[in-house]
Amino acid sequence: MSIKVLLADDQALVRGALAALLSLEDDIEVVAEVGRGDEVLAAVESSGAEVALLDIEMPGLTGLEVAAELRAQGSPCRSLIVTTFGRAGYVRRALEAGASGFVVKDTPATELAEAVRRVDAGLRVIDPTLAAESLYEGVNPLTPREQEVLREALTGAPVSTIAAKVYLSPGTVRNHLSAAIGKTGTTTRTEAARAAQDNGWL
Repeated sequence: MSIKVLLADDQALVRGALAALLSLEDDIEVVAEVGRGDEVLAAVESSGAEVALLDIEMPGLTGLEVAAELRAQGSPCRSLIVTTFGRAGYVRRALEAGASGFVVKDTPATELAEAVRRVDAGLRVIDPTLAAESLYEGVNPLTPREQEVLREALTGAPVSTIAAKVYLSPGTVRNHLSAAIGKTGTTTRTEAARAAQDNGWL
């Protein structure tokens, strides 16, 4: 019996390459391909996919949100994050969201196929380098509110605009930004937002 795999990536070239590589394996069958995160759940249901390979950054829903949705719905389909964003902070967030594995896109084809098999068997697969970094870096130090405020700060919006967006007073937003700057060891809110993003904390 072949393992039925769904590929979710907003880059058609990447989907095609992954499909071609995985199709070379006798025991793996690509049964669906989608370019948006919000198309995954319906595609899983209609294709009977057993393992979903999810990119993190996709329109509609991110790969992390899709993994959480699959788990919330009790889907038998397991999720494996396959991304260019090899950030240790993402590994922890992916596992918290319910993903069974996390590998980067430049993983050799044989290793990717083996990761699919292991995830299908109910095991966890983590890129070893990222797993070590994740342990070294520890947990995300930012509170959910600080993350929310920093996400808005990435756009370069002034405090008043951020405050209106997140339904907080400008003073409270400044407090959150100040705390985030301290936790990220930076000097401005833009630097703090970028540092948090680079660590996979947003």
